[in-house]
Amino acid sequence: MPEEAGGAGSLERIRADHERALREAKETLQKLPEEIRRDIRQDKEKLLQDARGRKEAAAAGLPLRPFRQPVGAVGREPADPVVRQRRDKIKEMMKYAWDNYKRYAWGLNELKPISKQGHSSNLFGNIQGATIVDALDTLYIMEMKEEFKEAKEWVEKNLDFNVNAEISVFEVNIRFVGGLLSAYYLSGEEIFRKKAVELGEKLLPAFNTPTGIPWALLNIKRVVLIISHMMNGQTQYLTFPSLILCLQSDDDEHVPPLQIDAKLPFWLLLATGLGVKVQYQWFGQAWDFIVPIFILGIGRNWPWASGGSSILAEFGTLHLEFVHLSHLSGNPVFAEKVMNIRKVLSRLDKPEGLYPNYLNPSSGQWGQPCSIDIEISFQHVKMMNTNVDADHVSIGGLGDSFYEYLLKAWLMSDKTDEEGKKMYYDAVQAIETHLIRKSSGGLTYIAEWKGGLLEHKMGHLTCFAGGMFALGADGAPSDKTGHHIELGAEIARTCHESYDRTSMKLGPEAFRFDGGVEAIATRQNEKYYILRPEVIETYMYMWRLTHDPKYRQWAWEAVEALEKHCRVDGGYSGIRDVYSNHESHDDVQQSFFLSETLKYLYLLFSDDDLLPFEHWVFNTEAHPFPILRKEDGSKEEKEK
Repeated sequence: MPEEAGGAGSLERIRADHERALREAKETLQKLPEEIRRDIRQDKEKLLQDARGRKEAAAAGLPLRPFRQPVGAVGREPADPVVRQRRDKIKEMMKYAWDNYKRYAWGLNELKPISKQGHSSNLFGNIQGATIVDALDTLYIMEMKEEFKEAKEWVEKNLDFNVNAEISVFEVNIRFVGGLLSAYYLSGEEIFRKKAVELGEKLLPAFNTPTGIPWALLNIKRVVLIISHMMNGQTQYLTFPSLILCLQSDDDEHVPPLQIDAKLPFWLLLATGLGVKVQYQWFGQAWDFIVPIFILGIGRNWPWASGGSSILAEFGTLHLEFVHLSHLSGNPVFAEKVMNIRKVLSRLDKPEGLYPNYLNPSSGQWGQPCSIDIEISFQHVKMMNTNVDADHVSIGGLGDSFYEYLLKAWLMSDKTDEEGKKMYYDAVQAIETHLIRKSSGGLTYIAEWKGGLLEHKMGHLTCFAGGMFALGADGAPSDKTGHHIELGAEIARTCHESYDRTSMKLGPEAFRFDGGVEAIATRQNEKYYILRPEVIETYMYMWRLTHDPKYRQWAWEAVEALEKHCRVDGGYSGIRDVYSNHESHDDVQQSFFLSETLKYLYLLFSDDDLLPFEHWVFNTEAHPFPILRKEDGSKEEKEK
């Protein structure tokens, strides 16, 4: 019987291959001569690209990886003429945003569309080209081929990470690493894989903390001071709340410890390089050294973040990118770093099952304050004790994408990451119990928790959660699937109301549910709109998962509002007050407008075959990553 079954299976495969060959032959015969010539040209280009890619991979020390055309990288035209017209409009918006960036700010991070000049955020340090890298995959899926080609050429010639500047690990990861990874997976161009891995390696020193919880800020080329002392004949490294322990240099070489003063129980691990004056302070005493310092990565946390703590949404939003970095580089260290974050979190008590926003990277405890004063002659870094409440929980800013990445890590693993799955659904249960409330007017919202008390405020950033709940419905217990979809729909409705209740039909940065107010910003510093994508993101997920036409209608309302109020002569700008009858622009075209807002709108008016959820997971910057199939892993093991 087994042999007969095997023979039948072989015959079935042969028959299927024969039928497919016949179909392809018929399709070829029906093509026009210029179409056949175009296909031949593309096949030649693909062969050349593969050969070039193998050469580049070998030069970069990366494993050879045959490129497989991904499913759903480009979709078909929508059949409905109205939907097609609206999608074309969104593509025109992308071209307008891109062309103006190219005209006035090419190579810089972002565009000031009213001033018609470049805009640089300190989030990226001296790394340039944020809009180019962030927009790569949007250009690709919109089939803007010339623009994608010029963006790729800029990356090849100009994208440089060898800069002496402090960057946000979180922002550089989601925008630059994420953008490069998705561009590689869509196009197969090796330069994107090479640059993604190179940048990932630059970010690794951020994890050199006592717990492995990474710093928020990293100077990817900066002096490092490492203090150690001798105990039982071995070098012991002292752990200080804000002293960065960076144990590897760019060329991974070290020199033996150098004893500065035999009377002091401190050693300095140094490599030769630049001489600088260093003042080290401890218990009211200070020592001055003139020492040679090697240029290395050094990190710190935001001074305002609960006594120098790391932020949940930042260290919790590295998982997808770093797992893919290990997958593409063959180096397990990236995945190991983010899996260690899970280990640290698993050891901690969660108040009411919730995850506070702040975690101290030295003590490994929630929101522990600390103080240290380190002075280096050309920079003074000072972190003082603060009394910020450790038990601040938010599904918006500071917490949001941590929860998103728990769910998406499970989905991206082909649903094998059971730990990520359990953490996500346990967290959702706690969020429902303690944070989700319904207003007297019937609007469901997600409040913030501060030391056990609720602040009835919901941020624009929190509006992503509607899409998250709906996306996770399929993996919820069977009796909860419909409930999660409904919860997503209720959050989408609330966020739509936050748009609909403004003069400009664009949502404020935050809105409140207290004092008789519902879904309205009451504070001036919460009334701005900076081209954010989260509401449209939720519309996109709800449309894909329910096909309820209201989500496309709500999205089109947002398009009309963007065109009316945010489109200016030099691009698109945010608005300072969405409740005003007069536009006051902030003069910034954010890179995420091209990466997220316009991409989600384009997907909303595309068929489901474009980047289908069965094959792709989006990072928090809307960069699509392929699901890592179980069979792909076994194939790679065999090849090794």
